[in-house]
Amino acid sequence: MKNDEITTILGRGSKFEGKLTFEGTVRVDGDFSGEIETEGGLIIGETAQVEAQVHAGRVVVEGQVRGDLSASTDLEVRATARVQGNVMAPSLSVDRGAIIQGQVRMVADSSVRAPAAPPERPVAQPAN
Repeated sequence: MKNDEITTILGRGSKFEGKLTFEGTVRVDGDFSGEIETEGGLIIGETAQVEAQVHAGRVVVEGQVRGDLSASTDLEVRATARVQGNVMAPSLSVDRGAIIQGQVRMVADSSVRAPAAPPERPVAQPAN
């Protein structure tokens, strides 16, 4: 997100709970829990602790995320990132050292939403 101007910062030490919607690019370096919805950009900094469902245009993850992430253009998971949740984007880059615990799905459609957990398979019952 080199060319995107950051319009808002939730700084280190801040805590926010709820639904965050915005235009432009937001950087989160503090604690956030809830939902993030934007067509803009989102940077989750190294010191961030995010527990949320995220739907954004472009996402860069450097910190910790618990929840599903979906990006309509691209998603970058940097070496310091720890993601626990499903990830969906048409373009994905993951640095060596990053951790993703969840389902990863790349799609061509730009109106992506993070996938739900895969359905459980029925267990075969023995015949009597």
